[in-house]
Amino acid sequence: MSISEAAVRQRVAKALQDSAEAVADRWVELQLAQAELREGVGERELREEADALVAALAAGLATGLPVAQVVNAHQELRQAVIDLSLRRARGGATPTATSLAVLALKEAVLETVQAATDDASELFGAALLINRLLDAAGALSFDTYVEGREEIIRRQGKQLLGLSTPVVRLWQHVLAVPLIGTLDTARTQVVMENLLQAIQEHEAQVAIIDITGVPTVDTAVAQHLMQTVTAVRLMGADCVISGIRPSIAQTIAQLGIDLSMILTRASLADALSEAIKLTTGGSVADSQALR
Repeated sequence: MSISEAAVRQRVAKALQDSAEAVADRWVELQLAQAELREGVGERELREEADALVAALAAGLATGLPVAQVVNAHQELRQAVIDLSLRRARGGATPTATSLAVLALKEAVLETVQAATDDASELFGAALLINRLLDAAGALSFDTYVEGREEIIRRQGKQLLGLSTPVVRLWQHVLAVPLIGTLDTARTQVVMENLLQAIQEHEAQVAIIDITGVPTVDTAVAQHLMQTVTAVRLMGADCVISGIRPSIAQTIAQLGIDLSMILTRASLADALSEAIKLTTGGSVADSQALR
């Protein structure tokens, strides 16, 4: 690193340290003046972000790290940018608005440096350094935002899966899971987790899986059902599948899927009747023999 670059870096770091509050105030002001830059964030949060990021910038520049690596290698600065991005992602701001908000800090920092020096070459060098530093911060904020939103979407998707596969207590020691829509691998996993947990909590003896709302049953769906039944049995409970409509029965027969080891009934009412019998002293083998 040349002496001139070191001098410029020292000048910018000193400006940030000596005028941290003024820089933070100016950055908040710039964001408040442009609604798209503060999308989903209140003024109080803007101030907290500004104080944290300006302090981290000053600390990062005070290290011996190359300017190009300061944002990603300095833990405090990196974390400040990540926290800002994740907070805005949760608030519903766009990734572009989040990056532009970070880049708006350039103007606030440069104004402070300009007020402290009349040297044109030093000011030009400071502008280049600030651009390099905050461009890296803007890129990190964009990447973090995208990753954060993807995580939020995955979490919300899992929550929706949980809501779409409720476990209902129908009778003492009898639970039911009414399935609606397609049963894929991810949903099967949620069904099993929710059902097994409920079996343990309610000390259930019978679990009814109702597929009345499942439009079609193919080999994959049948395998998912059998996996769930196996898991239920490992918990020491019996399992009944209800909602076997004529069209589904015909499809299962044509596909050659063997459900002979699983107790099935045409309707949820029939399945509940069987479940009550099972909880009062019967067994799956007895119920299958009475088919």
